[in-house]
Amino acid sequence: MIILEDIALRRGPNLLFEGASATLQPGQKLALIGANGTGKSSLFALLCGELVADRGQIRGMSGLRIAHMAQEVVASNDSTRDFVVAGDMPVATLLRDVAAAERAADFERAAQLHQELEITDGYGAPRRAEQLLLGLGFAQADLEKPVVDFSGGWRVRLNLARALMTPSDLLLLDEPTNHLDLDTMLWLQGWLLRYPGTLMMISHDRDFIDAVCERTLSIEQNQLVTYRGGYSAFEQQRAERMAQQKAQFARQAREIASIEAFVRRFRAKATKARQAQSRLKALERMETVAPAHADSPFSFQFPEPGKSSDPLLSIDNAALGYGERRVLRNVALTLHPGDRIGLLGKNGAGKSTLLKGLIGALPLAAGERITGAHLRIGYFDQQQLEVLDLGASPLLHLQRLTPSAREQDILDFLGGFNFRGDRAREEIAPFSGGEKARLALAMVVWQDPNVLILDEPTNHLDLDMRHALAMALQGYTGAIVLVSHDRHLIRHAVESLWLVDKATVTEYPDDLAAYEQWVLTSENNASRPPSEDHVPGESTVNKSIKGRQLRQGAAEQRARLRPLRNALQKTERSLEKQLGILEELQGQLADPTLYEAPNQSRLAELVRAEGTAKTEISALEEIWIEQQEALESAGG
Repeated sequence: MIILEDIALRRGPNLLFEGASATLQPGQKLALIGANGTGKSSLFALLCGELVADRGQIRGMSGLRIAHMAQEVVASNDSTRDFVVAGDMPVATLLRDVAAAERAADFERAAQLHQELEITDGYGAPRRAEQLLLGLGFAQADLEKPVVDFSGGWRVRLNLARALMTPSDLLLLDEPTNHLDLDTMLWLQGWLLRYPGTLMMISHDRDFIDAVCERTLSIEQNQLVTYRGGYSAFEQQRAERMAQQKAQFARQAREIASIEAFVRRFRAKATKARQAQSRLKALERMETVAPAHADSPFSFQFPEPGKSSDPLLSIDNAALGYGERRVLRNVALTLHPGDRIGLLGKNGAGKSTLLKGLIGALPLAAGERITGAHLRIGYFDQQQLEVLDLGASPLLHLQRLTPSAREQDILDFLGGFNFRGDRAREEIAPFSGGEKARLALAMVVWQDPNVLILDEPTNHLDLDMRHALAMALQGYTGAIVLVSHDRHLIRHAVESLWLVDKATVTEYPDDLAAYEQWVLTSENNASRPPSEDHVPGESTVNKSIKGRQLRQGAAEQRARLRPLRNALQKTERSLEKQLGILEELQGQLADPTLYEAPNQSRLAELVRAEGTAKTEISALEEIWIEQQEALESAGG
């Protein structure tokens, strides 16, 4: 048992902990959460002995074996396998000593060392390292490559593999899912569930926390507060506690109203498919946990896209790749306003390649890319961080995008991304990775796109910012194509799933839970998930003909459904307008002075207007449901 008693810690001028206490039970799996800068990494450093508390003590650490995932990898010429084996230092030392003894022909010493290796299962170390590397997405051919050959993201995986290789009673992992794809993350999830020691991890992936952790340790007001369960349970418990305290949060009320409106819009649609049903349940649940995020520093929304064509963008019979190597073949994908697509597939399958083809950054090797007359793409990937001007401020970055914009408008906008006051005017060079990711995302939002192409947008973002992004994407009315290992974001932001697998792109007929189950139960991803249009043994020619026929039929279907869709969109716009009116009226009715005697006539006027708005909303909702049912009956 590890006991933290009355811990106080200050780093420079910042007070991180004051009277903080917590208990870690043996074998417990905990998530450590808190806003950036609140002391998560410092708490890890305390447990590792790299820092000493200003006051208080940590008991129960004596004799514990600790494994800690490093954040940086020093360039090394060691092979990946040897680098990971070195995580088990006693075994790695024995292996080196055996090799040295045999080179020196000291066979008696070598025999003793071989006996020690037998006792410690040292002979199995290279095999265990190999299993970890393959599980984390490395190919068999990568095992002998030197560490120096790998990029930063893959080196982070190497650090993770080395930490998992280290024999430990306490395992400390800092953002272990960063740079992992969904399939690899599910493998890691299974490994950690089998880990017998005590696990504490810093993570901004709520679904990963829910799947692995039985306790959540939250840093709040310089204290350590323990919650039962994972992140979803934390949200629920914190929301209940804040509600009991009768906290009044204006943003909470607006957020709940937004969720309620969104749920009403999609209630009828949710009767159609498992994906929509699971999304509706998640949306309804968000209303109950909204208070847990009421004090979040992030609040932004995408502007309503202006003029848009239909379709917005399409690629037909396309092949994509690099040089002579084809990554994807026979790809046909069309984006219409309101489409919300999530891409699934293991790392290296071609998801990012497809996104580059959609935005036009990667020329098609075959086929054609057709853009609508009013296409405006907002594209985000991790490379966007690398092209930021480190000598410029967030304000200057946006001024360069729109020189005519008023400075105060830009500052107000940046405030929603928590760049407030002097922070909006400071050079970004010393900013954290999370702050730079927020700025890159803000630049995408600022440009008013009608198509969002997002490649792992949540990397480096903390939980509150991820929540704000999910809320903003829910209200976005343009088209979305999303690649993310954040399952919570996928469930809340998209409505259809597409699978990138074996050089093809096909619509995935089931929901995210079914895909997760397939990944967890398949062996080495050797089998293909079920797909409605996958016919075993079908020839490439037949697939091409079938694809062309399907596309022609889809075009005719869209033309037939266009009047119904237009009527539905008109109703939605009217409904959104009335919801805005109602929100404004309720904001005025919240003014306590309105209920004083001199204001009775104004009060009565506002109450009548509120009743009229509610009646109009109810009527529009009935019309929307009828139109939605008509559209679905017609095949929409």
